[in-house]
Amino acid sequence: MTTKILYLLCSAAPPVFEIAGVVEEAQRRGWDVCLGLTPAAADWLEDGLPGLAALTGHPVRTRYKRPGGPDVWPAADAVLVAPATTNTINRWALGITDTWLVGFVAEAIGKGIPMAVMPCVNSAYAQHPQLPLSLETLRAAGVRVLYGPGGFEPNQPGEKRPYPWSAALDTMDSFASSNT
Repeated sequence: MTTKILYLLCSAAPPVFEIAGVVEEAQRRGWDVCLGLTPAAADWLEDGLPGLAALTGHPVRTRYKRPGGPDVWPAADAVLVAPATTNTINRWALGITDTWLVGFVAEAIGKGIPMAVMPCVNSAYAQHPQLPLSLETLRAAGVRVLYGPGGFEPNQPGEKRPYPWSAALDTMDSFASSNT
């Protein structure tokens, strides 16, 4: 059996605090998980980064490697960007690659790596006129957008609802089954 490699890339939104359980569920589903974080998400999880690296068996990536440096992860079979903040989504769609995470997914579009993004935005952010444009840009680029019914639906500012991690992992599983 070939191991499936999942890049799980996370922004700083409250569901990132659940990431260890998400990694474990993805592993139960047969994925070898590589975890990447935006700088803010890495700051939020700073004390747990060694444990997350041990859980995945890979270094947690947060920044670009040096030119000529070795890749520390195996090649991705699928990429999940979740939770994805408005900032991450808009920068990705606009090609603003000032962080490793956004730079990786921007380039991955051109490499044809199957990707999905699941936002985590409240209803106030969802009203910003750039967000729907950015989501449509990503859809047009071939990224599966898990937003709305069956994916993430915005909550009121300050409201906490369960994040639909299962829907995101089901999408990753569908990518894997379509490649077999």
